[in-house]
Amino acid sequence: MLKRGIIILALVATVVLPFVLRPRQPSPEQADDTLVIITPHNAAIREEFTLGFRDWYKAKTGRTVFVDWRLVGGTSEITRYLEGEYVASFRSLWTAEPGRAWSTEIQSGFQNGRLAPDAPATVRQARETFLVSQASCGIDLFFGGGAYDFDRQVQAGRLVDSGLRRSRPEWFANGAIPATFGGEEICDRGDLWFGTVLSSYGILFNRDSLKRLGFDREPEQWADLADPRFLGQIGLCDPTKSGSAATAFENVVQQQIHRRLDALRAADPAGDPRETEAKAVRQGWIDGLRLLQLVGANARYFTDTSQKPPIDVATGDCAAGLCIDFYGRQQQEAVRRRNGSDRIGYVSPEGGSAYSVDPIALLRGAPHPAVATAFIEYVLSLDGQRLWDFRTGAPGGPRHFALRRLPVRRDFYLRKDWMQYRSDPDADPYSQKEVLVYHPKWTSPLYPELALVIRLMTEDTHQELTEAWSAIISASGPRRAAALAVLQDMAPVDYDQALGPITRALVSKNQVDEVSLARDLGDRFRKNYERAERIARGGE
Repeated sequence: MLKRGIIILALVATVVLPFVLRPRQPSPEQADDTLVIITPHNAAIREEFTLGFRDWYKAKTGRTVFVDWRLVGGTSEITRYLEGEYVASFRSLWTAEPGRAWSTEIQSGFQNGRLAPDAPATVRQARETFLVSQASCGIDLFFGGGAYDFDRQVQAGRLVDSGLRRSRPEWFANGAIPATFGGEEICDRGDLWFGTVLSSYGILFNRDSLKRLGFDREPEQWADLADPRFLGQIGLCDPTKSGSAATAFENVVQQQIHRRLDALRAADPAGDPRETEAKAVRQGWIDGLRLLQLVGANARYFTDTSQKPPIDVATGDCAAGLCIDFYGRQQQEAVRRRNGSDRIGYVSPEGGSAYSVDPIALLRGAPHPAVATAFIEYVLSLDGQRLWDFRTGAPGGPRHFALRRLPVRRDFYLRKDWMQYRSDPDADPYSQKEVLVYHPKWTSPLYPELALVIRLMTEDTHQELTEAWSAIISASGPRRAAALAVLQDMAPVDYDQALGPITRALVSKNQVDEVSLARDLGDRFRKNYERAERIARGGE
């Protein structure tokens, strides 16, 4: 009976707690205004921005507001949801005109931002009609995600100009909100979305574990994770299952390309720039794969979810892990709040992680455009920006949750009087000596190829890899160098192989091609690892 009672109480708590803990706000019937937002942001962000905006809006307008958050999943689910809603809305609008029929060509064409010049006239007309229409999904704002997700909405024509640049020109004229940073766009060129907060990737580590493993300093760069003392101690994600892991690994490769480029330019300043860059890309690609191979050799596991490594680092099950910055800082915050411990540290490698943004945008046909525009203004004002990095209880800061994220506004970091209130007073992306400038043309076309290669090289062959790496760690002198050279033979997956056979297999309509490629590459890595182990142990 006791066990049954505990189960019933747990089920009741599961149902009731979300309602108890949600932000207190007026009901839609009681509020003067309503705002509808679709978002992948977590509950802490939703609560703090509900409370902050509600007070800001009341002070500004004298009116109350109800914030209706729509949760359908991550950005992929949000994209599918918006597409379905806009197709239904525009179909109703289009067919309301006598003589206009619906077709699959119109359904795909009205959302296509790159229509071919020879597209049928009716399809072009549908696109033009949609772009001046008030077709609506019933939602005001899309808040949170990545620039890539918002660019897809721009191409589909689902976002409209909120007028923020016209109403707040000083935010852009003096660079408070820069157009770009580190090669990444902070704002859409047509002002259809604006970045609200910066994100990067880094290393979360457990100081107690580092001490146990014999480290006398904390990791600072990606290369530190290749240290043999980390064998079996690093939590990693499968890059073919986790987009954040794939991006972090891509950053590692981009950094190595930059380093090769700097070295080649220094060695031959008069060399042909295009040839030098092409050479750097190919050499840096190999350097990056070799580094990631050793990090993978140190891995304790490869998981499907990017939230597991930070948790395991906090509990000491892993000494370190790769993660997106706010996962790391929030885990650090959670440990500190539980028992005051400072055992968890986080670092974003200088020059090793590009910064990207979480945008916000006004959706076409927004039912409450004025309130939605006010929310965009609030999020990008210094009042809203403070919520991202102020401590709980600080003046103008969050009330219940320290969000531990980096505001997008450059002038936020210039407010020295706010340093005492910040959760991360030493974090200032704009003042970094070395910022990783992301070059999409180097690795973006090979994004899925890179993720597949890393999986085959480290995860699918993990047993053979760790056995070889363990043997190499124990070896010394010429034997160790010879074994390591065999282990790190990347000829099967060099840049040109990725551009050629690997790409063809991935884009093939016959799925057998990808399966065969994965099997063949996996077998080649296994044979290399087995041979490297034999060499290291003196058997060859």
